[in-house]
Amino acid sequence: MKKLIALFAASTVASTAAVAGIALSGTASVSYDDNGSGAAAANASATTYDADISLVGTTGSTTFTYSMDVEGNAGPNTTAADMSTTIGPVTIAADMHDETSLTTATGGQEVESVDTGVTVSLDAPIGDATIGLDNSGNVSVSGTWSGVTLSHTIKDGSDTTTGSASIAGMDVSITNDGGSSTWSLGTTVSGVDLTLASSKAITAAFGLSGNTMTISHTADRASAAAKVATSTNGDGANGYGKNSVASKGSFTTVAISRDLTSGAALSATYDSSNESLTLKASVAF
Repeated sequence: MKKLIALFAASTVASTAAVAGIALSGTASVSYDDNGSGAAAANASATTYDADISLVGTTGSTTFTYSMDVEGNAGPNTTAADMSTTIGPVTIAADMHDETSLTTATGGQEVESVDTGVTVSLDAPIGDATIGLDNSGNVSVSGTWSGVTLSHTIKDGSDTTTGSASIAGMDVSITNDGGSSTWSLGTTVSGVDLTLASSKAITAAFGLSGNTMTISHTADRASAAAKVATSTNGDGANGYGKNSVASKGSFTTVAISRDLTSGAALSATYDSSNESLTLKASVAF
């Protein structure tokens, strides 16, 4: 009997330890959109749902993350499956889920790509730099020097360089992808968070945490021709290609959100492009 009790105690401790290494989190929301003037009379409004769950398992220096969408009647859909481990200065990360990268949206990727892969990174003792190499042959170098964070990826088709810094109360971010540069500036004036992007988009956020109003203005968007993929491996001049971009007039959105004592959050968003109003209730755990 004592042996059985001891065996049960040992199994209980083992189970508890296993559960202690798993973190569960998720979000759920319901949105109602009247669709404004942009919808046909037969589809004047729509209700949408979203529910996501994430599991993170940790043992020692190894972490596994699994995420899924659970709304709808098609059953849970995997959205991420990643594992990473650290051995001294070396970090090995594996992406085990092949996400759908192909989109039909304007400017979206034209040809589907394989998103699974393994990346090996080394924290090199050269100015806090990290050097990475993935199984596609892409090499990246990133680090922070004198308050400026830089990352450069060398890859077939086009190199990518990003940089960010906080200078005199202003956040600056610059990205160069294959010779095309974009930037954004962010600062706070009299309690208002302001952001300006190279696309001429402007965002202003007011209020305190849990009770905010955000006004965003998007400038006119010019049309752009499609970039035809020169290879299904993404290693040509146009990589995986891009769909054409349709022109669109400028528009403004106003979003008001408030956290409730029940743990839920309510938000209302008005979009001037089609005069639509979206009401959303969400919760995170």
